[in-house]
Amino acid sequence: MPYAAFRSIGAYVPSGVLTNHDLEKMVDTSDEWITKRTGIKTRRIAAKDEKTSDMGTKAAEVALKRAGLKADDIDLLVCATISPDYFCMPSTASVIASNLGIKGAMAFDISAACTGFIYVLSIAKAFIESGMKKNALIIGAEKLSAITDYTDRGTCILFGDGAGAAVITSTENKDEAIIDVHTASDGDYADLLMTPNGGSGSVHDDLDKEKAGCYMKMKGNETFKIAVKTLTQDVRDILEANNIHSDEIDHFVPHQANYRIIKAVGDALKLKDEQVVLTVSKYGNTSGASIPMAINEIYEEGKLKKGELMLLDAFGGGLTWGSALVPFAPFS
Repeated sequence: MPYAAFRSIGAYVPSGVLTNHDLEKMVDTSDEWITKRTGIKTRRIAAKDEKTSDMGTKAAEVALKRAGLKADDIDLLVCATISPDYFCMPSTASVIASNLGIKGAMAFDISAACTGFIYVLSIAKAFIESGMKKNALIIGAEKLSAITDYTDRGTCILFGDGAGAAVITSTENKDEAIIDVHTASDGDYADLLMTPNGGSGSVHDDLDKEKAGCYMKMKGNETFKIAVKTLTQDVRDILEANNIHSDEIDHFVPHQANYRIIKAVGDALKLKDEQVVLTVSKYGNTSGASIPMAINEIYEEGKLKKGELMLLDAFGGGLTWGSALVPFAPFS
C-alpha cells in the first residue's frame, strides 16, 4: 500500500512591509492596541504587479529544489487561495504549473480560506494513497492586500501576503507516512468571515457597492470565540484518535491568525512554549499560506529535523477547520 510522505517545504515573502505604525496613519488604531489584541507587529505586502501565482511559483521552486525533484516529476498540483489571480479561470494552480514548466499534470485551486493548506494536504494524501498520483506539489498562496479594505480597522490590521509550498510523495515506508488529516466545515456560520459580493449572488446593478463588497468582512468577536473552541476540540480529537499525547508533538504549527487564539488553544492542550511555532508577529494572517510559511520558518532556523512530528491546526472562513499529524520525512 502506498503512503503519503511530507518531503520538503518552501516559502516566499514579498519585500514590502506594513507596520503597525504605518497603519496608525491610515485608520484609527495604535501599535499598542494591535499588539495587545493580535500579537501582530508587521505584515508583508506584495508589489502592485506581483500576483498570487508569482509568489506561489517562488515558494514552489524552493520546495522542489529541496525535495530534489524536477517539474516533470510532479503529477498533481493543488493551490489553496482566496485571492486568486483571476476571478474564475484560469486557476492559479494552472498558472503556477505553467511558470514551473509542469506539463500535463492535474492542477486546480481550492477555496477553504485559512484552512486551505490542510485541505490541500488532505487532497494530496488521498490521491497518493489511492495510487492515482505519485508526486504532489501543494501550495498556499495569498495576496490578501488585494481584498483588504484599508479603511476598515477591524480587518486591515490582520492580513498580509505570502506563499508556502510542500512536496508530498508516495512511499512504502509507513514510518514516513502522514499519520492523519481531519477536515470539516459548517456553512451555517458563513457570514462571520466572508467576501459578500463579486460572485453569482451579486445582482450586478450597483458596481460601486459591489466592488466594496469584494473586500473581506469579519465579525471578530464571534469568530474568535468559535475558533478557540473548535480548534481545541479538533486537536483533542485527532490526538485521541491516533493515541498520541501532546508531549509527543515536536512542533505545534497553528494557523497564524491571532496570538490570543494560538495562546488559548496551546494552554488548553497544555503545550509547552517550545512546542508552539509563532510567526504571527512578523507576517500577520496570510490565510492559506500561513501554515507552510510557519513550517518553512522553523526549517530554515534549523529547528525542524527529519522524523520530527508536526501537529497542524487551522480555522477559517466557510467556516472551515482542520488538523493534521505530519512527520517530516525529507529524502535525506
